[in-house]
Amino acid sequence: MATVSIINMEGTTVGEFELADAVFGAPVKEHLLWEVVVAQRASWRRGTACTKTRAEVHRTGAKLYKQKGTGRARHGSRRAPIFVGGGQVHAPKPRDYTQRTPKKVRRAALVSALSLRQKEAKLLVLDHFKLNEIKTKRMVEVLARLGAVNGLVVDRADNLELIKSMRNLPRSKYLAPEGLNVYDVLNHDVLLLTREVAQQLGERLA
Repeated sequence: MATVSIINMEGTTVGEFELADAVFGAPVKEHLLWEVVVAQRASWRRGTACTKTRAEVHRTGAKLYKQKGTGRARHGSRRAPIFVGGGQVHAPKPRDYTQRTPKKVRRAALVSALSLRQKEAKLLVLDHFKLNEIKTKRMVEVLARLGAVNGLVVDRADNLELIKSMRNLPRSKYLAPEGLNVYDVLNHDVLLLTREVAQQLGERLA
């Protein structure tokens, strides 16, 4: 098992912690990271784009002019895509962009993301994230001190002071352990876990 330093919110080392190799020391499978991130981003698409085809445009159905004798090109409908106000060719319709990703693939990708952050030395383990009050300025100072201005903080869902202190930060983000996902791990430069969360992840994903 890899041993990392446990630090406090001041950046001082207060102990050591052994990370589970099966979760934080696994081989990084980039193709799984790509597959899961693409699936996550696809699931966020609303899929509401909708334009009318020539069958749906409300215009006259009368033939523009007679077929022969005018010297002009043959036309039979004002609804044709060639005309302004006509129907759209291959018109987009509402659709579901969700991609189904197997649970084992999602788990393996998350393990790869955690292992990648550990290999890059961008994984920090803290003893706790205890705040005496809801104070965004305090969290800004803590993250700056730890070199995690663009950081992902993972702690228990009942730490309301932390959650409310971080909800207005533009670059950093809070997640509960249950909501940890590949996209957010990769989208932030530094991953910050409490010792308790690191222990839980090691047991749950191993």
